[in-house]
Amino acid sequence: MTNKVMWTPGQDQLNRAQMTEFRLDMNSKYGLKLNSYDDLYQWSLDHAAEFWSEVWNLGGIISSTEADEVVDDLGKMPGAKWFRGSRLNYAENLLRYRDERIAIHFRGEDQVQRSLTYSQLYTQVARTAQAMQEAGVTRGDRVAGFIPNLPETIIAMLAASSLGAIWSSSSPDFGIRGVLDRFSQIEPKIIFAADGYFYGSSRFDSLEKLQNILHELPSVEKVVVISYTQKPDISGVPNSIHWEDFIDNSASEVSFTPLSFDHPLYIMYSSGTTGLPKSIVHSAGGTLIQHLKELMLHCDLKREDTIFYFTTCGWMMWNWLVSSLAVGATLVLYDGNPFYPGPEGLWKMAEELDISVFGTSAKYLDALESAGCKPGQDFSLSALRAVLSTGSPLSEESFDFVYRHIKQDVLLASISGGTDIVSCFVLGNPALPVYRGELQCRGLGMKVEAFNDSGEGVFNENGELVCTQAFPSMPVFFWNDPGGEKYHSAYFADYPGIWRHGDFIEINNHGGVRIYGRSDATLNPGGVRIGTAEIYTVVENLPEIADSLVVGQSWEDDERVILFVKLPEGGVLDDALVKKLKGVIRQNCSPRHVPALILETADIPYTINGKKVEIAVKKIIRGKEVQNRSALANPESLELYKNLETLNG
Repeated sequence: MTNKVMWTPGQDQLNRAQMTEFRLDMNSKYGLKLNSYDDLYQWSLDHAAEFWSEVWNLGGIISSTEADEVVDDLGKMPGAKWFRGSRLNYAENLLRYRDERIAIHFRGEDQVQRSLTYSQLYTQVARTAQAMQEAGVTRGDRVAGFIPNLPETIIAMLAASSLGAIWSSSSPDFGIRGVLDRFSQIEPKIIFAADGYFYGSSRFDSLEKLQNILHELPSVEKVVVISYTQKPDISGVPNSIHWEDFIDNSASEVSFTPLSFDHPLYIMYSSGTTGLPKSIVHSAGGTLIQHLKELMLHCDLKREDTIFYFTTCGWMMWNWLVSSLAVGATLVLYDGNPFYPGPEGLWKMAEELDISVFGTSAKYLDALESAGCKPGQDFSLSALRAVLSTGSPLSEESFDFVYRHIKQDVLLASISGGTDIVSCFVLGNPALPVYRGELQCRGLGMKVEAFNDSGEGVFNENGELVCTQAFPSMPVFFWNDPGGEKYHSAYFADYPGIWRHGDFIEINNHGGVRIYGRSDATLNPGGVRIGTAEIYTVVENLPEIADSLVVGQSWEDDERVILFVKLPEGGVLDDALVKKLKGVIRQNCSPRHVPALILETADIPYTINGKKVEIAVKKIIRGKEVQNRSALANPESLELYKNLETLNG
């Protein structure tokens, strides 16, 4: 059954789309007859070297030397080498424009407003890079950000990457343990932090938390503190200096270090489902070329556009958004509660700043509808041409809401990828119609398939999302994984040589895609992936808890977190203990980790080798039977999770 078409590009829009221009250019250059997106998509897979070379040209990637070859072996996953011999710098490509056009608009919840031109951004990066160099930062060093979504965050990242250092960031609403689980693995030399942040009209101090983090990070030689919420006293923060005292105001030029295509740019983190979060290393070249493809072709981003994505610096959409600087577009950064001072806040900003590409999450759109907000009625959104949504599957009702109450003539692009690839597998397309409830297409150059239980590619049925051909933005390696065992286990253990992503998808006959959520045990409330191990670390340190198990349950077009606790003999799960559990989880992890339900259980199921079996419990509470129980040490415990009436209300 084909879903309703919600939007179709007009002929003029179609003709002007960079996707159309690119397809016609390929026809002309290679003597082809690519008449549709399907034709172009198939060509991008069958002639991957030519395709990625043309994306390089389309994006005008700046490099000091040309590549010897585009890719050595498309069938080698992991390990394919891309653009070997080329030398480039990510920051140089993002700072190619140095004029008076606005590069960044910043809006804070506290009504702080700032703007930076491309010229000013370049100068700020030059001053920060020089200061970093004077502080001893060099190629391969790690520079960390424990910081809100500020212009200084982008400046520090670009300064670090200009030197060949590796950037890694964590949102300040993460708890101490969550930050240490990440940064302790990579041993940063410098940390950039703000004194605090705003959320929901409240100010949250970051300095006390920062001091506790630094006690367990002996690698940090300098802490640069940005005065965001007030002019702070930083005397209690070891090795600290104010931002304005750190930067070198005499510097005016950036000396960009030429680096190999696969030189590390970012260290990002998995959710930490089974232990410490995996430290995923992404390359400068792979990130750049993949983002340029997605921004220019799939989002039709041009220099005259203003693009916004509601994100923190701990989510990959921040990294994705920042690459828009390479296109010369204007970025909008927002820090705070998207519903402050009311649900209309971001749309008032969209009107004021003429935002043309508005990015958010499925959860936000659902909350907007529940609040009765009608942005299209209340604000002039004449500049808006695309709404992007990611984080979790976008419900059919949310498609209706966008076209009814935001704008009829708008491309609604539900997109899906992940931190693992710092980009998308499935996303939007300005040259295709939008079908209700569907992601428009698989991304160019991404050989995405749905595998059934037999490992066969299928259409029109639910299957595992896999990618059967190498692509440039695959991680180059995991940090502290010299033999590559963690990397292989994360993506290639089930299908050797084939990337298994951990999502259930369905690809239909016209190329549209539906996402059915995670196929593993990772929690995903509000579209934010959360590791169960982070919750266990906090909960099981409490004397009132003997053991615990946490799972996600599909609930009202989202996923809610359910925590099962096993109490010691004589223990009681009363209101006071529930309140305490939620409090310590909020404080040490983040507000997103706080369970919607906390329930008592008599036993926790384990495998024979001592692993909790979250996936089995998740299946049971969905009403499904767990067939294979032979690997369990206590299979009878699964019966405790059947017919739990509490879960239905």
